[in-house]
Amino acid sequence: MTTSPLPGPLVDDTWLAARLDDPRLVVLDATVLLPSPRHDGDHRCASGREGWLRRHLPGSRHADLTGDFADPDAPYHFAVPSPETLAGALARVGVGEGSAVVVYDTGGGIWAARLWWTLRAISVPAAVLDGGLAAWESAGRPLASGDDTVSVPEVTPVTPVPRPGMWADVHEVGAISRGEQPGTLVCALPTAGFDGSVPTRYSRRGHIPGSRSLPGRELLDAEGRLLPAADLAARVGAGLDTTDTPVVLYCGGGVSAAGVALALTLLGREDVSLYDGSLEEWSKDPARPLELGGAARPRPGRGD
Repeated sequence: MTTSPLPGPLVDDTWLAARLDDPRLVVLDATVLLPSPRHDGDHRCASGREGWLRRHLPGSRHADLTGDFADPDAPYHFAVPSPETLAGALARVGVGEGSAVVVYDTGGGIWAARLWWTLRAISVPAAVLDGGLAAWESAGRPLASGDDTVSVPEVTPVTPVPRPGMWADVHEVGAISRGEQPGTLVCALPTAGFDGSVPTRYSRRGHIPGSRSLPGRELLDAEGRLLPAADLAARVGAGLDTTDTPVVLYCGGGVSAAGVALALTLLGREDVSLYDGSLEEWSKDPARPLELGGAARPRPGRGD
């Protein structure tokens, strides 16, 4: 078995710049364009490939989370494809047996985290570039443009090894919400999305009853990098501790939730799953309840 060159689930631009020529590494841009909704039900998204063509890390390839890296037959956007479909999509961007993947984006890291979680779920070594393209560029590192990946190498497709407990479905989420099954639901949307005070892309506003609010964007610094470990632990620990287990993360489409999953993984938690359908799936059925207002606050005695 080939040892992964990755030091963990997060790498910085200095680490990556020193290893861009490592033949084991494949760098993928996972950016998707997802404008804010103008009104309820306004779901618009587009591949980030055009932006990648204009500016990208040298040698990187684009992984389309609206195309090859999503299940087109699912009733919601960005759905995780089958392990076999995912292995084929990876092969088409040069990821095969023995590869390790570094993922970045231009959207605050959530798209990179989404692909990282998807790859982790089938045991493909992967890491997120902290700060994404902005961090790379601000460090004065070179950028490329155009489709310079004509010669994607032929690879042996990975053999997916699914890891149990990585994904939660609507039935599990419903059981936790009703108190019929142990677990803690955590919503990664911004506070205004959690309490329903702004338009939503989905059928109805609000959050799943019993959820806690942990906005993913609040785990980043002003430059879009994850907070330092101590600050990250304090921010997460203000409303979530080790007795709140297992943790099921969701958001609107299972993307921002992946950013929180990355943060929790860095803090050493292994009791985390991601609700793939998130609010897009949940809100479609009017029989599934949603609550407005009442953003969950840290419990008494637990900090800020």
